[in-house]
Amino acid sequence: MKKIILLGSTGSIGENTLDIISRFPGKFRVVALSAWKNIDLLEKQICQFLPQIVSVADPASAAVLRDRCRNLPVEIVHGEEGAVRVASCPDGDLVVSAIVGAAGLLPTFAAIRHGKPVALANKETMVMAGELIRGEARERGVEIFPIDSEHSAIYQALAGNRREDVRKIVLTASGGPFLAYDREKKSKATPEEALRHPNWNMGKKISIDSATLMNKGLEVIEARWLFDFPVEQIEVLIHPQSIVHSMVEYQDGSVIAQMGIPDMRGPISYALNYPERLPLELPPLDLVKSGGLTFFTPDRDAFPLLGLGFEALKMGGTAPAVLNAANEEAVSAFLDRQIGFLGIEDLVRETLNSVPSGTVHDVSDVLSADSAARKVARSLIKKNL
Repeated sequence: MKKIILLGSTGSIGENTLDIISRFPGKFRVVALSAWKNIDLLEKQICQFLPQIVSVADPASAAVLRDRCRNLPVEIVHGEEGAVRVASCPDGDLVVSAIVGAAGLLPTFAAIRHGKPVALANKETMVMAGELIRGEARERGVEIFPIDSEHSAIYQALAGNRREDVRKIVLTASGGPFLAYDREKKSKATPEEALRHPNWNMGKKISIDSATLMNKGLEVIEARWLFDFPVEQIEVLIHPQSIVHSMVEYQDGSVIAQMGIPDMRGPISYALNYPERLPLELPPLDLVKSGGLTFFTPDRDAFPLLGLGFEALKMGGTAPAVLNAANEEAVSAFLDRQIGFLGIEDLVRETLNSVPSGTVHDVSDVLSADSAARKVARSLIKKNL
């Protein structure tokens, strides 16, 4: 039986992970959970899965949860230190990293440093500190199993093939809800409209990133470090149907594509039970009913944040961490109606241009860049008010 540590248990990926675990009680057992402030849902998860240790955001949330779970054999911790303790739980066999945003970096890094395999849904870890994470994983012989549907697809398309035979990897993007919008219409877009993804059911932050195509810019950086291919071998195509999750093209012209319905339980289950596949009771992919599959090159003028993702990767150093921090602040401000939809790209661009890119020697360099970028971004948001 595989013992699972789940970071970010109350988010979309976390809930889907627990759904799979509950369907296969003979294969998996939850030993540790971390969440933010959704105490009601977390309490239910504790009662159902009986983990040894649980981490929440702050002391107040921890106190409430301790009182509610006083008759259960669970240790309740909190904050960044608590999340790191959960990630390092000695009994865990696999860490599922599903915390949203930069907050996932330190717990994920701690898991790898403790020699634990990681099923990675937190793309920001590789965006912010990809070279460090990859080096640490190699040194400790730790496997990283990608959960992002695109990177899971590439992982599967690379399986059994020689890396030197790869011509390029191709990330697909749905284009989000605003694919057909012009700039004027985007300028009036509301958070509610941006959250209505045409194919996927995702959390708020990644839904907004999909609408701006920043998610693909971040995924380009993630792919660079997950698979160790240079930026010149990474391509993005718009694929509105979200059936082909990504592709790998080889030197002989062969293209291997991973296809499936748009449901995150597919890549999650693959990472949880690798190399075996679980018999999930999901609707089968019906290519006849799904209609034609279309692909086209993204319009960098319509989606400038995709270009900024490539630019930050080429800049190197702490630039991707700055990009990510600025985007997190911009998305939060948009959801809070402090800036407009197009203000997201303006804020990210100006922050990236304002914070110098430094060299990454260790995690502290990444965290310093993250902090500096957030300070600049928040200042720009205040000026907009």
